[in-house]
Amino acid sequence: MMTISVIIPTYNRAHTLSRALDSVLAQTHPADEVVVIDDGSTDNTVMLIQDSYPNVKLIQQQNRGVSAARNSGIRACSSEWIALLDSDDEWLPDKLNKQLALVSQQPEYKIVHSDEIWIRNGVRVNPMKKHTKKGGWIFQGCLPLCAISPSAAMIRRALFDEVGLFDETLPACEDYDLWLRITSQYPVLYCDEPLINKYGGHDDQLSRKHWGMDRFRIQALVNVLEQGELSDEDYQAALVVMLAKIRVVLSGARKRDNHELIEEYEALLAQWSTKVE
Repeated sequence: MMTISVIIPTYNRAHTLSRALDSVLAQTHPADEVVVIDDGSTDNTVMLIQDSYPNVKLIQQQNRGVSAARNSGIRACSSEWIALLDSDDEWLPDKLNKQLALVSQQPEYKIVHSDEIWIRNGVRVNPMKKHTKKGGWIFQGCLPLCAISPSAAMIRRALFDEVGLFDETLPACEDYDLWLRITSQYPVLYCDEPLINKYGGHDDQLSRKHWGMDRFRIQALVNVLEQGELSDEDYQAALVVMLAKIRVVLSGARKRDNHELIEEYEALLAQWSTKVE
């Protein structure tokens, strides 16, 4: 019997955390363990867990960011599978059941994800075509943007031992970085139906906090290119996408007259442009 640990990082989101936890507890296939990592919240998160969810394992730490929080949860778990859930999202009731059914039928896969329903400022919206989810060997599809939502992903615990945990040096796009490392080595199993509600539009999203999110994607691309494990085709595809992102960041830096960034990314562009075949 496969075991599942649910990892929920949170920071000052007591107002949405109950919705996330309730959706986990309502699963038709129950999780074996639910872990909430409180990343230094100053709201009533701890009290909420202690009073209303006594069976949930609570890990408290100083504020170190979502990657450090997820990593703390992963290290604390021993289940065969890790299911991620962001504290502002929620699962549909059959999420775990349907993903477990898929991996039971195809046990060679190490990661499974699903389609999703997008809700922005309380209204359901249709994602653009570029956000279409897929399965199989999707590395090149992961290059432009994050192609897997953390809340939709269920990952074999052992896979983190192979590819590493979330990169705690990245303030954002840490999931993009992990998906590149995984999909460059393994195919992805995909459930072609929405199994999560993904909420957006709120003020504490990282995409609103950080200007120029491509800066972090560029760092992730540099990392995967320097690892030397990509096929020639994947290497060139990653390189082309990275150079395009560097030019986008450079354009923004020039508009903002940010000389430090201009110098940094002009040097990066010159360094990597010579490697295009």
